[in-house]
Amino acid sequence: MATPSPQRAYRAPCPGCGAPVDFLSAQSTHAVCAYCQSTVVRSGETLARIGKMAELFDDHSPLQLQASGTWKAQVFTLVGRLQYKYAEGTWTEWHAVRADGSSAFLSEDNGSYVFTTPLLAERAVPMAEQFRVGATTAINGKTFSVASNQTVSLTSAQGELPHLPALGEPFAMVELRSAAGEVLSVDYGTRPPSLSIGTAVLLEDLQLVGLRAESVKDEKGRQFDCPSCGAPVTVQLASSKSITCGSCHSLIDLTSGIGGELRHATQDEPVQPLIPLGQTGKLQGVNWQVVGFQHRMGSVPGDDEQFGWEEYLLFNAKHGFLFLVDSTEGWSLVKPATGAPEMTGNGQSATYLGSRYQLKESYSAETSYVLGEFYWQVQRGQKTSNRDFTSGKSLLSMEQSAQEVTWSVGSQIDSALVATAFKLEGKKDLLQRSDASPLGIGIAGIAPKTVLWIIVVVVLLVIVFSARNDCDTNVENCRSSTRTSGGSYGGFSSGGGHK
Repeated sequence: MATPSPQRAYRAPCPGCGAPVDFLSAQSTHAVCAYCQSTVVRSGETLARIGKMAELFDDHSPLQLQASGTWKAQVFTLVGRLQYKYAEGTWTEWHAVRADGSSAFLSEDNGSYVFTTPLLAERAVPMAEQFRVGATTAINGKTFSVASNQTVSLTSAQGELPHLPALGEPFAMVELRSAAGEVLSVDYGTRPPSLSIGTAVLLEDLQLVGLRAESVKDEKGRQFDCPSCGAPVTVQLASSKSITCGSCHSLIDLTSGIGGELRHATQDEPVQPLIPLGQTGKLQGVNWQVVGFQHRMGSVPGDDEQFGWEEYLLFNAKHGFLFLVDSTEGWSLVKPATGAPEMTGNGQSATYLGSRYQLKESYSAETSYVLGEFYWQVQRGQKTSNRDFTSGKSLLSMEQSAQEVTWSVGSQIDSALVATAFKLEGKKDLLQRSDASPLGIGIAGIAPKTVLWIIVVVVLLVIVFSARNDCDTNVENCRSSTRTSGGSYGGFSSGGGHK
């Protein structure tokens, strides 16, 4: 694929080291020298050095500078890179120069991508604190839902850029989403705030060439000693922000980086996942590896009873992350949605991509136990407000925290499919949930009176097991006799919610 020919290119020696610094876009005002990391600003034909940029952290992205592709029938080239962080995670913005010389951005966040272009606001944009997470607002006459309101900062940059926030200085970033799947970002790192709008894309649809030859994680991993017990801990995924120690089960915060002061929390009452960490299974035609596991508890307002369910975090180098959820009602496979479903005023239904979902349950959720690696800073005791919606076997879930609203969409899957995918045929009975009916097997040839007695016995057993109060929701998937739902269809994905 040919690299786009810019209308005009400019090259000048770096004022720090004398190496050539290129500007392919007339809209680029800043650049980072590839040789000495000097940050330079262009004023006409003159370059001035204004400081030095921090080194990039290696996120093992398949993208790199000078990779090129096609978006909406126009060729583009990646010429710059910005790495940002916020409380629960990090993400990258790639500056793309299009064939007509205009600038765009390809946002990369834990295997998810959004291609955006600048948007000119028709009127003054409100201050960041006026955007309340979960509320609706209008920009340029279009309705959006406020998905997140975060304080972020620039950690490093590379290449040629149209703007450059001060390194390490915090500023607000608000993300809005529409029912049509659009993502609108309001960046308060500029004056006035800058807007960009776009939609989710798949890398294969961009017809990219010039990608990194080795884009997957470092198979040798990163290793350090557990700050709690001293046992060796290996981090396999470059994007992980939390990990558990295999020896003492402590939950370790990786956001300071390995070699920094690692915070940890002791976890008692270990929970054993039915699908082992590291196991690989094929679902929806893709090979997924189990990299994380969490047990969560839920409660309905006004109800003293609690219930438990479990979520497996699945990873694929090209497709990012997926959640496999195990509740008492069955298994489901879900992924965070890019758009914002439209919920009715009373909250009893929601519409997403033309499908209408009915509210099944509203409840509070809390993470009680964690194993493996996570791309967000997972903590015991993390709480969200959840709403689950259904449409046949299709599922829609909303999770809301103070800074973010995350929607997940997916569908129920049969337990036999889970067993086959992860080669756990020997655990079929343990994996079976209410998606399989025991009365549906061999009932045709049984006398009506016998069938009646079978039904009576089953009902009595259901009553007995529903009434038991020794089910520990900290380690089991429990539900009370008054409940019909096993728990969340989604997965708390605060680390991947930016795009």
